[in-house]
Amino acid sequence: MKRVLAGAATAILVPAGLAAIVIAGPAGATPTGATPAAPAAEAASPEMLAAMQRDLGLTAAAARARIASDDAASRTELALRKRLGSTFAGAWLTPDAKSLVVAVTDSARAAEVTAAGATPKLVDRSGAKLDAVKDGLDAAAAKAPPASVPGWYVDAKSNTVVVQARGGTAAARAFIKASGVDASAVRVVSTTEQPRLLYDVRGGDAYYIGGGRCSVGFSVNGGFVTAGHCGNTGNSTTGYNQVSQGSFQGSSFPGNDYAWVAVNSNWTPQPWVNNYAGGNVTVAGSTVAAIGAAICRSGSTTGWRCGTVQAYNQTVNYAEGSVSGLTRTNACAEPGDSGGSWLSGQQAQGVTSGGSGNCTSGGTTYFQPVNEILSAYGRTLVTSGGGTPPPTGCSGYEFSVTGSLSSGGSAYQPNGSYYYSSTSGTHRGCLDGPTGTDFDLYLQKWNGSGWSVVAQGITSAADETVSYSGTAGYYRWRVHAYSGSGSYALGYSNP
Repeated sequence: MKRVLAGAATAILVPAGLAAIVIAGPAGATPTGATPAAPAAEAASPEMLAAMQRDLGLTAAAARARIASDDAASRTELALRKRLGSTFAGAWLTPDAKSLVVAVTDSARAAEVTAAGATPKLVDRSGAKLDAVKDGLDAAAAKAPPASVPGWYVDAKSNTVVVQARGGTAAARAFIKASGVDASAVRVVSTTEQPRLLYDVRGGDAYYIGGGRCSVGFSVNGGFVTAGHCGNTGNSTTGYNQVSQGSFQGSSFPGNDYAWVAVNSNWTPQPWVNNYAGGNVTVAGSTVAAIGAAICRSGSTTGWRCGTVQAYNQTVNYAEGSVSGLTRTNACAEPGDSGGSWLSGQQAQGVTSGGSGNCTSGGTTYFQPVNEILSAYGRTLVTSGGGTPPPTGCSGYEFSVTGSLSSGGSAYQPNGSYYYSSTSGTHRGCLDGPTGTDFDLYLQKWNGSGWSVVAQGITSAADETVSYSGTAGYYRWRVHAYSGSGSYALGYSNP
């Protein structure tokens, strides 16, 4: 399916090879006094910028530019992933992070990639086919994965599934053959990695489970998310100060590595991550970073460490059991960092699961994506609006509007116009679309010459939520019926 941006006029601007979509305002709609939307780089903490300079060899200016270009690449990839459908075969940033490469299986779709500001690459296997091969390996591993195979993952760049082999490849090749998958789609790569769970001291603020200690991942409504190997459902927790804190409401490990803890009235969830430099990094959302994007993690053993995203959806074969769906990075970690927070700019990415190596010689670290945790437990991130969680459903918002759209149509709210926010703060939106459809929600801000998308909810579901921390200015909501038709309800609040 193609995603078509509806509006009076549409222009695609391509700074540094990456697409940023700007929708021109309707005739006569020329708000004055609006300030430009702050780019992601301006919101990055000094601690994160310093860590990127240290670990990625960047200057301060280059680190800010990297955050901005990575954010643009992530948005472009997400839009193309939905637009290209079954022909999409993955995307990644070039080593210099200046170009986004998008793999497609149909040469006829290459022009769409180019039009979006990315570079197309024609490949044989779709992303869905590679995922199916990996699923076959996962199924085989459920029986008895070989100890000398530390993991496997989809490698979009080579259009194959990589199976890692330690101490020789014979066991890995036997594992592939026994799985029954298409061996031509699998590549065996030798490695010295020996992943392990990092049990001792966990990243972020410490909390305790009996005699064990872990770290808070991210605040959510009612508590926080963390690593599943930290505790079982029903386990009680105490905080960093040994004050009674809460209990595990859900935990999944192995298979997954996530959990969530409900806190009692002694604790208030806040949208912060400990930066281990005497301050906090504020969480603004959870937009997934592109492969090749810079990413930083916080851990109580090694503090802030940065690297790049190498692959999504890796299965890691720990001694305690296999975990699927992890994101692979080349940022280092050490025992005690497990469970810590992963951020790209101000966007939450996940919680540390495990890894190999260390921060002296370097290593590989894996994290459990945070959006999967939120979906599994029906939680919502506490973001830069403060400690009060957003309303559940689409009730409890300051304003509400309704409408109806045919497939492919768009509507601007409120009432085809816009609103003015006179102060900085958090804008929250909740879209309740018709069952069985794919409705999307965009927040746009007037930048002085056109409407720019500053936040979006574009999953394949009918319902979307959006949270954005912005400065004073003119804003509007765009509801888009990507597929399907029917009535919708929109609730929103602004500063």
